Amino acid sequence: MNTLHTRWKALVLALLLALSLAVPAAAAETETAAADLQTLADTAATYAAQYGGAQSLQYALWQDGEIVLTGHVGDFSRSENRLMTGEELYGIGSVSKIYTTVAVMQLVEDGRVSLDAPVTRYLPDFKMADERYKDIAVRMLLNHSSGILGTGLSGAMLFGEASTEAHDTLLEKLSTQRLAADPGAFSVYCNDGFTLAELVVEAVTGQSFMDYVDEQILAPLDLDRTFAPGGDFDTGDLAPIYRGTDPRALPQDALNAIGAGGIYASASDLASFGGALTGTELLRQSSLDAMAAPEYARGIWPDSGEPDSLAYGLGWDNMEWYPFCQSDIQALVKGGDTLYYHAGLVVLPEYDMAAAVVSSGGVSTYDQLAANQILIAALEEDGVTVDQTVKTLPAAEPAAMPAEQLENAGYYGSTSIQYRVEISEDGTMTLSTMNYPTTMPAQTFSYYSDGSFRDATGMSFISFVKESNGQTYLYQQAVSPLPGLGALPVANYAAMQLPENPLSPEVAAAWENVATTGILPMNEPYNSQTFLALADSASTAETPEVVPGYIGAARIVDETTARSEIQVPGVGSRDGVDYQLEDRDGVLWIDAKGSLYMDAAAAPSLFTGSGWAYSTIQDDGYARWYQVGSAAGKAMTVQVPENAGFWVYDGAGQLTASSVLWGDTTVTLPEGGTIVFAGDPGARFHLRFQG
Repeated sequence: MNTLHTRWKALVLALLLALSLAVPAAAAETETAAADLQTLADTAATYAAQYGGAQSLQYALWQDGEIVLTGHVGDFSRSENRLMTGEELYGIGSVSKIYTTVAVMQLVEDGRVSLDAPVTRYLPDFKMADERYKDIAVRMLLNHSSGILGTGLSGAMLFGEASTEAHDTLLEKLSTQRLAADPGAFSVYCNDGFTLAELVVEAVTGQSFMDYVDEQILAPLDLDRTFAPGGDFDTGDLAPIYRGTDPRALPQDALNAIGAGGIYASASDLASFGGALTGTELLRQSSLDAMAAPEYARGIWPDSGEPDSLAYGLGWDNMEWYPFCQSDIQALVKGGDTLYYHAGLVVLPEYDMAAAVVSSGGVSTYDQLAANQILIAALEEDGVTVDQTVKTLPAAEPAAMPAEQLENAGYYGSTSIQYRVEISEDGTMTLSTMNYPTTMPAQTFSYYSDGSFRDATGMSFISFVKESNGQTYLYQQAVSPLPGLGALPVANYAAMQLPENPLSPEVAAAWENVATTGILPMNEPYNSQTFLALADSASTAETPEVVPGYIGAARIVDETTARSEIQVPGVGSRDGVDYQLEDRDGVLWIDAKGSLYMDAAAAPSLFTGSGWAYSTIQDDGYARWYQVGSAAGKAMTVQVPENAGFWVYDGAGQLTASSVLWGDTTVTLPEGGTIVFAGDPGARFHLRFQG
């Protein structure tokens, strides 16, 4: 049972790299320049697909008002002999945030919204359990500096269905949450901020968000291959999605937080939308300039001046994108990921160019780097060369370490990774990743004359920075070459030093076993992607080391409460979660920012009766979990009610049957397995057993 369900670190699913390839040879001479560009684009796309393991990938280049290049790699389907046409649709994930930003900026131009006005002016029902919420301005939603804990996608990431639940309940969920930081203190990625921005658009215009996008963004550009879940399109046009090597396609990936990440588009539509942001078809130049301004610099941020994968504008992930910044070319970039789709959009305003790469499977970072290579090749055709030199670390020599560096030893954390830093008087530093001890083994660094610690390769640079907020940060710097795709720079705060947090014996006892407790999601919809993510995490879960006084990155406050107090700009403190332990009739329940989990050990054994039984979803709507127990080996046939479904897992936590994914109605129950029934209140599953 416990092998099925993720341990504590997976309460927040990172819902959430690597083939060794040779550098491609230069494209052979062909009859036309366009053919050269096509070859180079195909090569970059192939690398992106191979590195990320994409099923299919589609790309498009927009230049001077039109799509001038398209292409694709991979196979549309694992079961159909269907050619790709370029009209296929892909989820673009968080690239949807640029559509939201454009919508808000249009309303700013119309005088209906002010970027620096409080969000409460437009959403009077917006309240939080933290008085600082009144200081959140609209700008802070778009530059990720609102201070909101992060992502509330419970009920939003579904298979095969459009739903407005996440949208409709966001204000209610936020009303019980506190802020992670003062509004405006620093920018850290925040999906909920963009769902709030979506609500602002709706409140000001009186239209649904997608109706506004259709009328004010898509129609003026004649874009007819851009939609959202529930839109008027053929879902058969969506590129199929898969889990691992399973040949069976999964149902529609529906991310129902549209303004934060729910839009579908073809690569051509996405590139055309990006191209429109090189001119004034959608926005005035002043608005475009505002989107491309260094918003990240308004708050805490490393002042190294080195390029990083993130440098937030309004909506944009980066407005100083590498390697274009090395040639004084401004490149704007936005990446997006759902659990199954990935996308990258790169825009060169001064050259009237935009490239989009979208994929089923894969990784958005690789899609963005492929878009880079397409643009670099197109610029080369126009006689513009981009410096792709991989920067090296600044020169320094091994040196004696000052004694004060010993103060930087201790525990460091982001919301996803916790580290133990050990520093010896001889200048040796050991960095251990506590929650991934096997897949991320300890690294050793030596002290250098510029105050950095470097590994034996000389490629990785770590230092410790005390910021204006009094926190000490672990700063990392490196450039990782990716053959065929250029390079990816890193220059950011990876984690902050965690204050010591001694616990009383009573508090320590209350939390002693929570980190390794098997947990069961209780209030997810029957078709939530969480139920499949459980199986994925079960196959990769490690037994983590625990920072004393913490549960993951959350500081234990008392017998029932742990709070996320990480304050790391960029992505280091994204999606923080406060945890609340509850005793319900002697059973441990965990409230993680509104998502409810139950101790897996409390699931009863499945009752088979005299060959038939039933399970009914109660008025609370909670999922009904059972241990297979003595029913192992029996064939179970389920009569599935409307708006409901079931999932079956084996003793190793792997999914063996699902009415949601594969339409299963009969399954042989596995030894040591578990089963969950979920659906609308009142839904009754009729079960019949044989064997």
